[in-house]
Amino acid sequence: MLKDYVKENRTVRGFDQSAKVSTEELMDMIDCARLSSSGMNLQPLKYFIANRDSAAAILQKATKMGGRLPERHLPDAGKEPESYIVILQDPDISTSDTFTNIDLGIAAQSITLAAVEKGYRCCMLGGGYNPEELRDELGIPDKYILKLVIAVGKSAEKIHLVEIENGEDTGYYRDADDVHYVPKRKLQDIIIR
Repeated sequence: MLKDYVKENRTVRGFDQSAKVSTEELMDMIDCARLSSSGMNLQPLKYFIANRDSAAAILQKATKMGGRLPERHLPDAGKEPESYIVILQDPDISTSDTFTNIDLGIAAQSITLAAVEKGYRCCMLGGGYNPEELRDELGIPDKYILKLVIAVGKSAEKIHLVEIENGEDTGYYRDADDVHYVPKRKLQDIIIR
C-alpha cells in the first residue's frame, strides 16, 4: 500500500555497504521519475548516476548529512553511501525555477518511493556543497544546473516516527542507542478546513 511506502520512506544517514545497489536498479528508479507528472509536460530534468565509482567517491567527499545533527559529522565512517542519483535542470528545456522545482519534488519522491519498494532508503542532499564546483568535479557539462543529490542504499539505521503536539519542535534527534526519531505533526494540526 502506498501509505506504507510513504511511512518507510525515511531519510537515512548511515548505509550498509555490504548491500550493493545495481545500476539497473538506479535506472529503474529514474524511470519512475521519468514517468511522473511534469509541469506543462516540459520534462526539464536530467539525471547523472554515480555507483561505486570515482564519481561516487567525489560525492561522498563533497556532501554532508544530518544538518540538524552537526556534532555527529554524518555519515559515520564505514556507513557512507556508494550509490547516488544527481538531478539536474536542463536550461535548454526550461529556465523556470517554479515549474522545475515542482518537478524536482515530484521526481525525488518518485525515486525515493521506488527505492523503498526495492528495499533501499535514500538521503536527499540539497545543500552543504557548492553545486557548480560539484558539477565541474563530476564532469557534468556546464549548461546543466545541479538541483539535488540523492544517496541510495540499504539502511543501517533504526528510524521511528513520533507524533508531536502542535507547537513542539520538529527537529529530528537520536537517543543514546543511536535510534533516529522523526517528529511528525498530527493530521488534525495540519488541516485548515
